Formats: sequence, C-alpha cells, structure tokens
Amino acid sequence: MAMQEQEDHAAGAMPAAPGHEATAAHEGAAGAKGHESGGMPQFDFSWWPGQIAWFLIVFFGLLLFIRVFAAPKVGGAIEAREDKISGDIAQARALKAEADAQSEAAAQDRARARAEAHRLAQDARAKARAESAERLAAEEAKLAETTGKAEAAIAEARAKAMVNVGDIAAQTAVAIVEKLTGRAASADEVKAAQAARG
Repeated sequence: MAMQEQEDHAAGAMPAAPGHEATAAHEGAAGAKGHESGGMPQFDFSWWPGQIAWFLIVFFGLLLFIRVFAAPKVGGAIEAREDKISGDIAQARALKAEADAQSEAAAQDRARARAEAHRLAQDARAKARAESAERLAAEEAKLAETTGKAEAAIAEARAKAMVNVGDIAAQTAVAIVEKLTGRAASADEVKAAQAARG
C-alpha cells in the first residue's frame, strides 16, 4: 500500500483505489495548502534580506560599471565633440576674418583702380582738348591767312573795278550829254562834273 501511494504521488493525478478516496483527497488538499502558504517569494518576508542584498550588489555593481566604463566614454565623447565644435568655430572665425581681410583688400584695389581709371580718363580728356585746341588754332590761322589773301584780292579787284567804273561812268556821261545836247562833252568837263559830284 505504501508502494501504491508513492506511485500515486509520483504519477500525480492518478485515480485513487476504491476505499482510499478520502485519504487521497486529504493528501491533495494538504499539498495544495502547502504550496499556497508559500505564495510569491517577493511578498514573503523571509526572502527579503536576500533580495535586498542582491539588489544592493546589482545596484552598486551597475553603478561601478557606469562610473568606471560607461561614464568616462560618454564624457570623453562629449568632451571630444565640444573640442571639435570649438575647433570648428575657431576655424570658421579665422576663415571669416581672412575673407573679411581679402574683401577689404579687394575693395581697396577696386578704389585704386577706379581712381587710376578716372585719372587716365581726365588725362586723355585734357590731352584731347589740347590737341583739339592746337588743331583749331592751326585751322584758324590757315583760315585767317586765306581770309586775308581773299580780302586783299577782293580789295584789289574792287579797286580795279572802281577804276573801270570811273571810266565807264565818264564814257556814259559823255554819251548822255552828247545825246541830250547834241554836242560831245570834253574830258575836262567830265572830270569836273565827277569831282563836283564826288
């Protein structure tokens, strides 16, 4: 019978032999009660000292791991990143200063080039004016010479014409007098009439 009970206990939920149902039910209830009395280990005060000890061991181990391995790497990465950012900012400022210096130099070069171009333009303008004035003076001198020659020729032609006009007038006067009076006027009379008119 003990053998059979051990087999029943080992087999688990085997049906009890006839006449032994009450004993099996009592043993099953006792086993269930034994399991229920323990409950969850987290809520069993007898387990708490071990749990607290393991919690502290894990906590301080993790804290030591973070402090010794993780935090320096993260801190080093952050410091390296800050150094890189600072270096990049310093390099950017240096490049900006260099660009500003080059821009200022270019502005000065432009101002010098503009002043030089303005000076060259003024020199070219003054030279052109001087050449133009010189050519104009030469042309005016030529024109004055030509005008003088023309005026002399005109005066000479006028003098010749006036001499001829006097002769023509005298001849005309003689012909008129002859036509009107029927007799020819003498040269002395014509000259006297011209002098009186003259």
